[in-house]
Amino acid sequence: MSKKVVLAYSGGLDTSVCIPLLKEEYGYDEVITVAVNVGQPEEDVKQAEEKAQKISNKHFTIDARDEFVQDYIFPLIKANGDYEGYVMGTSIARPLIARKVVEIARKENAVALAHGCTGKGNDQLRFEAVFRLTDLDVVAPMRDMNLTREWEIEYAKKHGIPVTVTTAKPWSVDENIWSRSIEGGKLEDPAFIPPEEIYQWTVSPANAPDAQTLVIGFEKGVPVSLDGTKMGGVDLIVKLNKIAGSHGVGRTDMIEDRVLGLKARENYEHPAATVLLTAHKDLEKLVLSRAELKFKKMVDEQWSELAYSGLVDEPLYHDLNAFIDKTQERVTGTVTVKLYKGSVMILARGSPCALYSEDMVSFDSATINQKDAEGYAKYHGFQARLYKKVVEK
Repeated sequence: MSKKVVLAYSGGLDTSVCIPLLKEEYGYDEVITVAVNVGQPEEDVKQAEEKAQKISNKHFTIDARDEFVQDYIFPLIKANGDYEGYVMGTSIARPLIARKVVEIARKENAVALAHGCTGKGNDQLRFEAVFRLTDLDVVAPMRDMNLTREWEIEYAKKHGIPVTVTTAKPWSVDENIWSRSIEGGKLEDPAFIPPEEIYQWTVSPANAPDAQTLVIGFEKGVPVSLDGTKMGGVDLIVKLNKIAGSHGVGRTDMIEDRVLGLKARENYEHPAATVLLTAHKDLEKLVLSRAELKFKKMVDEQWSELAYSGLVDEPLYHDLNAFIDKTQERVTGTVTVKLYKGSVMILARGSPCALYSEDMVSFDSATINQKDAEGYAKYHGFQARLYKKVVEK
């Protein structure tokens, strides 16, 4: 019986090199590749498919864009997903990709699952949190063999594996509908100023056009319309990526704390994500109570920690989602934003669920008797006044 291994395949250097290595070094008879479309460029999906068909025994391409948006990105928006300022795109996609790889492995009666992650990054943990829910072997050639990118590039050349990465520009790029990450090479130096060529989704803010105003519509915490036009999740994000990217919105250059404890310099592009997260967070301030906002901030932070680590099967992750979903029942309304030279500014917001009374808050209204606040003011800071008397004796 043929010894099969199923590889999570992107078409990049690492996963392409894995194919012959899994045969030469691990003794697998068949390497089955699985590319999951979570919104990367169509050309990349096609190239990965063509390459895999030449160098693997069998290949599957799975279109999971709708599932990615509905089951992963929308919950992220509701949770204001943010890890140390990182708009999570790569991390939130990994569990979905891993699950699709497992599905194929089951269908193909494979004995092992493989990925092309290194032993220094987060992705190994995100894939394996899902892979190790099965009884299949888990193989990670890059990590096991302690490989470098230079070695991989030379190995690829010797084995006739076509790769676009060079030792001069060894950028490692990961894209999906929500974000684009660029790392590797000189970018690993925190003091190195990234060349403009690494950016593809966003123009330089200095070259961005005049300001543009957009109205984002939300229903129960989920974006559903753009300038009054109802749109599905995938289409809305794709369109907003183009619009916001043309204004230079959504670039992040940061020092990120990986799960293993290593600090890493990371560069990201996420135009639509920046706009939607900014608008969603603002709308929450209009409709949620002060107590809800304070508690949800802690919940969102814990949710983001779990999502960043790929722990979407952790019971707490589901518990947090239950609370978050309850709060989002009222997060319905519109937010008007202005895009200008790399920035997103909130101009206005409105909701039928707003915990706001223009009449009560207005300086021109007498609905609230201001005299009633005097009693509250007398007790406000009461202990501090007592303390001051004690220490001044």
